[in-house]
Amino acid sequence: MAEYGIQMYSIRDITKDSMRMALEKVAEMGYKYVEFAGFFDYTPEQIKTWLDTFGLKCSGTHTGVGLIAPDKLDETIRYHKIIGCDNLIVPGCDWSTPEKTEDLIKLFNETSRKLRENGIRFGYHNHSKEFFPTSDGIVFENEIIEKTDAELEIDTFWLFNAGIDVISYLEAHRDRIKVIHLKDGVPSADDKKRYDDVHSNVIGLSLGSGKAPVAAVKEWAEKNGVIMVVESEGLDPTGLEEIKRCIDYLNTLG
Repeated sequence: MAEYGIQMYSIRDITKDSMRMALEKVAEMGYKYVEFAGFFDYTPEQIKTWLDTFGLKCSGTHTGVGLIAPDKLDETIRYHKIIGCDNLIVPGCDWSTPEKTEDLIKLFNETSRKLRENGIRFGYHNHSKEFFPTSDGIVFENEIIEKTDAELEIDTFWLFNAGIDVISYLEAHRDRIKVIHLKDGVPSADDKKRYDDVHSNVIGLSLGSGKAPVAAVKEWAEKNGVIMVVESEGLDPTGLEEIKRCIDYLNTLG
């Protein structure tokens, strides 16, 4: 039976106030990994204790660019080491001007070097806009691929929403991919496939309820030894109920 992780953003309705319970519940459902989306005011010692208590591994964190700034990075590294996490992923950023893009690429390269010295990998998580040119002609995913050594945490629904053949893209970049997001939903309309509008009217759904090629992505990930992290955004009617439907669906696929 395949093993799955859960992006804790999927249960953001409880993590801030009830992280211990959230971890307990995802473990009970059968998730084996967790990918954090913020730690709120919990100490790394608390997080590590709960991970150990419930038999979970931290496959990564979504860490904002503010926490990899030079004056914050040492503390971020310390936190990751205590919880036993060797994978830091930036979940999005502002590359709306050439100057911002240049600064980000420099920051990513400096961060990647220092993380690598501390046994931690560095990656970037895409949405859909990264695959379209800004008004300045910047395609940010290409900038990352060409100018950094960052791993690509491919969010396969956002890739699908961008109108890109998911399996072909995964194959083309397989050497940069160690973790993917399994996600489902209804994509934006074809006439919205451009930088400013590609996220318009997207509907997030639990796995197996939308139009994304979830089964094909799962098969590819298993074949290539890639960690699969479920992310579901709908909180329908609660985050826990939604992610339970997700893992139940995945278990029907074998």
